[in-house]
Amino acid sequence: MSPESHATQLVVVGGGPGGYAAAFLAADLGMQVALVDPEANPGGVCLYRGCIPSKALLHVAKLIEESRLAANWGVKFAEPKIDVGKLRAWKDSVVGKLTGGLGQLAKQRNVKYVRGTASFLDSKTLSVKNQSGEEKLAFQHAILATGSRPAMIPGVPQDSPRVLDSTSALELADVPKSLLVVGGGYIGLELGTVYAALGSKVSVVEMEDGLMPGADRDLVNVLAKRLEKAFQSIMLKTKVVEMKDADKGIRVKFEGEGAKNGEQAYDKVLIAVGRKPNSNVPGLGNTKVIVNSRGYVQVNAQRQTIDPNIYAIGDVAGEPLLAHKASHEGRAAVEAIAGHKVAFEPRAIPAVVFTDPEIAWCGLSETEAQKQGRPVRVAKFPWGASGRAATLDRTDGLTKLVIDPETEHVLGVGIVGVGAGDLIAEGVLAIEMGALAKDIELTIHPHPTLSETVMQAAETYYGTATDFYRPKKK
Repeated sequence: MSPESHATQLVVVGGGPGGYAAAFLAADLGMQVALVDPEANPGGVCLYRGCIPSKALLHVAKLIEESRLAANWGVKFAEPKIDVGKLRAWKDSVVGKLTGGLGQLAKQRNVKYVRGTASFLDSKTLSVKNQSGEEKLAFQHAILATGSRPAMIPGVPQDSPRVLDSTSALELADVPKSLLVVGGGYIGLELGTVYAALGSKVSVVEMEDGLMPGADRDLVNVLAKRLEKAFQSIMLKTKVVEMKDADKGIRVKFEGEGAKNGEQAYDKVLIAVGRKPNSNVPGLGNTKVIVNSRGYVQVNAQRQTIDPNIYAIGDVAGEPLLAHKASHEGRAAVEAIAGHKVAFEPRAIPAVVFTDPEIAWCGLSETEAQKQGRPVRVAKFPWGASGRAATLDRTDGLTKLVIDPETEHVLGVGIVGVGAGDLIAEGVLAIEMGALAKDIELTIHPHPTLSETVMQAAETYYGTATDFYRPKKK
């Protein structure tokens, strides 16, 4: 029996934040759209196995930490009793609500949702296979939005239930007594924070000389001080050289400065060493699409590949691997397909690490400026001088601006502290709009709020911060 055949103006392969944003905008612009994904509803890794479930669990972790912190204010709570099953069910309900909502939005927009795995027959035809059979889908344009997957390291026991990646860690099968996190980046630290709050003794091993390699040290140092108390150990300049399944856990051998005893046993190990693009799409070789040596699909400013019919967005199209970057790329690709004059050329893409405290930054970082040899001036406002931070008993924060010393344009913004992820958007807007430090200084911010610290950082640039004495350097 031959496969059923259909035709569409645009097909989007991958239903994550980039894919469904592209599909929905295309439908809003009047295009005939098909969206292909293996899941029952759109959502992708972000909603099913990433951003959303991790933030739901991080919210619980923060609540537990705040209940303990309340003892400093004269309010004492009993130690929490964790019902893992109920917690897992709540997390899953959040995922179900959001993905189900996206399914409804697809129907309302008349987007043809095709559940299955896609492969390219050529530059104008897809084959989609699922349990019901095979469907051929002819298209005028296609957008690849296949995302990424967790990277692994060699020597890890295959198929061991004690070895987790970000996906299995978020399933929350149980709370191990001891957990080793391999990798001190944002994924490892976020999930380590969750398990530590739930009762695991968490250890982190990182090959570099600091957590969050690449991020500005003054921001990371604030987080590191808190994690040193929350985690059992943080082993820097250390690598895993061997990992073996044992009777009651995983035995791990270390090598480097942080390897105290050389070998330790853990109930479970979480591998969090980054992600790899899903560019190994079946049949992609039947098109003109080029994949570079790092596994990313090559695209231009419109997110168009060498094959004029095919576009690529999100993780599969290059760093940074962030959901909001994918969404905006998806919209740019659709605008280009619609014939509009457009290019994906952001001045600033915000990044947020949802630990406690959070770290957020956008634009040019101080670290990058140093690498480029670019002269900048950095204005900092410590949260120890923030009235709002004091009322929260969370003065472990810092807001800073990276400023062009000649033009006074804001080039970058970095924030560490509670709610940093919600504050960083002001910095993104400032950079995109070409704001000067003076514009931020003159913008009246509400008091008492943490958002004031952005304005106060600008004030320190001019040596006029009301709540922090720091004369301007001559």
